[in-house]
Amino acid sequence: MEYVYAALILNESGEEINEDNLTSVLEAAGVDVEESRVKALVAALEDVDIEEAIETAAAAPAAGGAAAGGSDESSADEDESEEEADEAEAEEDEAEEEDEEASGEGLGDLFG
Repeated sequence: MEYVYAALILNESGEEINEDNLTSVLEAAGVDVEESRVKALVAALEDVDIEEAIETAAAAPAAGGAAAGGSDESSADEDESEEEADEAEAEEDEAEEEDEEASGEGLGDLFG
């Protein structure tokens, strides 16, 4: 998370977000800098308008993403994914119950 914060500090101060600047901010904060993470973050932020991303994130409701510009199609996909997850969870619960029942079948014989 500190890598993202360092990038936000650079953005806020008007500095270019590059490997050297990001490393300098992180080292100044006492972070053990991993060069691969710095490179990955710089590459990921290359085509990102950070100000726009911040505004979009601030405008999004805490619990949902559909109001923040998501389409009905993506909302339908999310609903479908949730339904599939619920079905998978129900199947797991049934399998656990069957396992419990199967493991207890012979206990009646043991205790008369």
